[in-house]
Amino acid sequence: MKNWTCAALLAAAIMSLGAAEPAPTRSRGAAEALQGRLTIAGSNTMAPLVAAIAKRFQALHPGVVIEVRAGGSARGLEDVRRGRVDVGLVSRALGAPEHDIRGLPIARDGVAVAVHRDNPVRTLDDAQVADIYTGKLANWKQVGGRDAPIVAYRAEGWRASSELFASYFQVPGDAMKARPAQGEAAARLKTLEQSPDAILYTSVSLAERAIEAGAPIRLLPAGGVAATSRNIRNGNFPISRALTLATGERPSALAKAFIEYCGTSQITDLVVGHDFVPYLD
Repeated sequence: MKNWTCAALLAAAIMSLGAAEPAPTRSRGAAEALQGRLTIAGSNTMAPLVAAIAKRFQALHPGVVIEVRAGGSARGLEDVRRGRVDVGLVSRALGAPEHDIRGLPIARDGVAVAVHRDNPVRTLDDAQVADIYTGKLANWKQVGGRDAPIVAYRAEGWRASSELFASYFQVPGDAMKARPAQGEAAARLKTLEQSPDAILYTSVSLAERAIEAGAPIRLLPAGGVAATSRNIRNGNFPISRALTLATGERPSALAKAFIEYCGTSQITDLVVGHDFVPYLD
């Protein structure tokens, strides 16, 4: 995996948590110099944030049209490799298997276990979570809850949240005994809302937004640390991930310009506004 320029990475690393500085005013000639169509696809978690960034970028460059689609991190990487899109959205750090991909992390997110708000269980240790998802624990009474069967849900295995969950709790996909909760993240949370005995792993930021909107769910701590954006920001929450923009080794001038823009403080307010954490290495 190849990184973007040091300048871009440094800009991403020094983004403050305060209000972003106003978007720069460019001359008409400078704004019109950058033109073309940019296609972006991948992580469902990242898509709303990147769509907001794209809207701001297009306001700076009226000659640019940007299309942002969701579909999952694995699809984003595959589409970049096959040349179907200019930029992929990958809600994890890139590693050795992505040696042919260039990436820039623009924010952080975390994955946590969530239960229904009416569930009396307030915490589960890592071993208990692993045992629930491998079928060794099947009743909430076994972990201090009411006498009711545990209904464990999982996202599709190709989603980045599944990869992060499996890696942290050491639960490989073939060992996972959980019901599939298909669809977008918001739809999976609806499944949890409708089942008081359910458990589901999900994006911390998405769950925080849902709770603020009144969803009857609760995030459980991990490793004794509360599942909050603040704890992701300060590096204390153990199940966190980078949100990464990815391209092939030779991106177009337009794709490069957009990604480098995403590595500046111009997007900090959008990152925070979507309940993510500005990327701090």
